[in-house]
Amino acid sequence: MRLLPLFLALCLAGPASAQTCGGNFGGFVDALRQEAIARGHAPDSVTRFFAPVRHDPAVIKADRRQGVFQMPFVDFARRLISANRMQKGRQLAQQYDATFERIEREYGISRGVLLAFWAFETDYGAVQGDFNTLNALVTLSHDCRRPELFRPQIFAALELFEKGDFSPAKTTGAWAGEIGMVQMLPRDILDNGVDGDGDGHVNLKTSAPDALMSGAKMLSELGWRPNEPWLQEVTLPQGMDWAQTGLRTVKPASDWAGMGVQARHGQIASDLPASLLLPQGRNGPAFLAYPNFRVYFEWNQSFVYVLTAAYFANRLEGAPVFNAGTPAQGLSDAQMKDLQRKLAARGYDVGEIDGILGAGTRAAVQDIQQELGLPSDAWPTRDLLNRL
Repeated sequence: MRLLPLFLALCLAGPASAQTCGGNFGGFVDALRQEAIARGHAPDSVTRFFAPVRHDPAVIKADRRQGVFQMPFVDFARRLISANRMQKGRQLAQQYDATFERIEREYGISRGVLLAFWAFETDYGAVQGDFNTLNALVTLSHDCRRPELFRPQIFAALELFEKGDFSPAKTTGAWAGEIGMVQMLPRDILDNGVDGDGDGHVNLKTSAPDALMSGAKMLSELGWRPNEPWLQEVTLPQGMDWAQTGLRTVKPASDWAGMGVQARHGQIASDLPASLLLPQGRNGPAFLAYPNFRVYFEWNQSFVYVLTAAYFANRLEGAPVFNAGTPAQGLSDAQMKDLQRKLAARGYDVGEIDGILGAGTRAAVQDIQQELGLPSDAWPTRDLLNRL
């Protein structure tokens, strides 16, 4: 699910722009109607678009419940990558071979990348979500946690409605407003929707060619570098300088090879810059992340999701199962939150105290490990927590 910090500059005068979140829900919707008309939308279209909208408490409940991203990489990957998903992915790669060939030709994006997103987002289209999309977007915009993210999507959905590609009463999808087989937000559909099957419409819910082509165009617009790798599992030498690992450090892949890093499958792309990732520390799996890996974060901001999706793309194209190693035991949810509070008290920016080992927490862990003279592999352990 692609949740980017999209900001709306509310420059309109008067009550249409006064209420950006919260307050009486009916009044909030009235303000949205006024703003839509001020943006130039026909009053009749605006009335029909907003007529069925309702507040959905289930959306707020889903927004607050994202514990799956607290799982460590090995557990998360084993949970999401099943034999059935592997088999189904290979079958669909053959079934839609012409579409994937077109994607590879026009965008330089390998089929494993789109198949992995298709699998993780909706189980290849089987589970697209049953939340009313307009209700979800308006509810999340009314909620004051992230209104700047969701409010622009309401007006994008209105544009889709005017094109005949969105039903306020019937369009459904994920709790966060994404639609279709690869789960795209309304603005992304407007900007990157592709009629892959040639029927004159962009239908991401029922047309796999439309969904795959649109997903590919979006990745391309987000900066995907054609015909380049994204992630590669590697083995590490003894005596590695763990402080150089992580997304903050980028070196030519040839430099990593010169330090003794070796590919487990295929060849290291020596001419590309890369970061060395240790999702569960120095004793767990290890990967080289190339420039295209960072584009994944434009689709989803969860490190564990992104890494698993990128790895699954490799698996679908023949890479072996990763070497899980013997990583040190990680922290429980309560312990991770305790660690984040302690790091924040020391001045580190770990973001929200949510128990999730995200990029900010990883960077802080690596820095504090160096400060304490510990192997700085960015993997928090009970020993580290005890020392703090």
